Amino acid sequence: MNHRYLPMTAADEQAMLETIGVQSIEELFSDIPASIRFKGKLNVKEALKEPELLHYFDKLAQKNVSLKQYPSFLGAGVYQHYIPSIVDHVISRSEFYTAYTPYQPEISQGELQAIFEFQTMICELTGMDLANSSMYDGPTALAEAAMLSAGHTKKKTILVSKTVHPEARAVLQTNATGQRLNVIEIEAKNGVTDLEQLKEAYGDDTACVVVQHPNFFGALEPLAELEAITHQQKALLVVSSNPLSLGILAPPGQFGADIVVGDAQPFGIAPQFGGPHCGFFATTKQLMRKVPGRLVGQTQDEHGQRGFVLTLQAREQHIRREKATSNICSNQALNALAASVAMAALGKKGVREMAYQNVQKAAYARAQLKKHGVKLAFAQPSFNEFVIEVNTPVKEVNEKLFEKGIIGGYDLAQNYPELAGHMLVAVTEVRTKAEIEAFAQEMGAL
Repeated sequence: MNHRYLPMTAADEQAMLETIGVQSIEELFSDIPASIRFKGKLNVKEALKEPELLHYFDKLAQKNVSLKQYPSFLGAGVYQHYIPSIVDHVISRSEFYTAYTPYQPEISQGELQAIFEFQTMICELTGMDLANSSMYDGPTALAEAAMLSAGHTKKKTILVSKTVHPEARAVLQTNATGQRLNVIEIEAKNGVTDLEQLKEAYGDDTACVVVQHPNFFGALEPLAELEAITHQQKALLVVSSNPLSLGILAPPGQFGADIVVGDAQPFGIAPQFGGPHCGFFATTKQLMRKVPGRLVGQTQDEHGQRGFVLTLQAREQHIRREKATSNICSNQALNALAASVAMAALGKKGVREMAYQNVQKAAYARAQLKKHGVKLAFAQPSFNEFVIEVNTPVKEVNEKLFEKGIIGGYDLAQNYPELAGHMLVAVTEVRTKAEIEAFAQEMGAL
């Protein structure tokens, strides 16, 4: 009989106690002094029968609202996008769904080829020479890029723009603390990195400059100017990008970026309460042997047939510990597969069209909001996110929007106190004209 859970009977309990060699539960815990053992009755409700329990949890679940019910204008790093139906079909196959690390190439060719294709597509999007097999998420990839930069340049200072996602900056700070590196945050000016402050902070000990493009406010950073500042004393330029935006924007590789990282979530990965996601890490041939995680390489077997193998693993489990450049021990193979299937299903024209719709619908939303008297915070060009000013606290605005059946934007005051009363709005290709107009109308009425 198949069970959705493992049942526990009194006979099962007794059999386990006998196997251990004790007579009772009391004897099992006898090593714990009686004076500190809890002897009362736990303050929890009585157990429910299974139908009652299911009904109870159904009622709890009904308190949540999903993206299938309400249109969402919330982005800030996690986005609702079109996912081709074939994605779920492929990643639900048992050979992918249950697979772990493809250490044995002779039985893992499908998994290895899927990862290889992911690497290839990430390289095409970013304009870089090579990409690894994926990372846990975008913030992890960004932190690893900064750590690689410090190790490669032998310098200790990391300059990171405050227009980089706040959570990514927090992960970076945690990693830098362990490596005894100095992180200096560069302020934003008019929605993008303050170039003058960056020039002042830049020095002989700068290992890298870390920026996000499009940045956390949705604005496009001046990559050409950032590259010129970064490379004047051989620091590395690390760019975090939304991969979908690269379907229409010039890739960071064309601007001289040394490392391009990001989160593949926009391709084939549902928001799913914030994770799991799939980070990507792309770089130049010069840094190939210092890339964290693992790469999948293409080779030939003894019969001349194409095959795939894991190669260039830089973690301490595979090389001398003192030469390891990272302790990242795995990758997000299943989510990387989802991203690969989505990109393959869309094709180059489809990815470009999807990115184009994000730009156009966001522009339409801006125009509609202005029409209803809502003020835009920044005039910078953007991709699918932008910042608006509201007259009341964003939390209150979002509560009123929710009552109208709309999920509002992100409250920037949570991370930027100076931007209290500012909302980050995301508009993707799945938002309809009617939904955008309704949102703008409600915002104008608040």
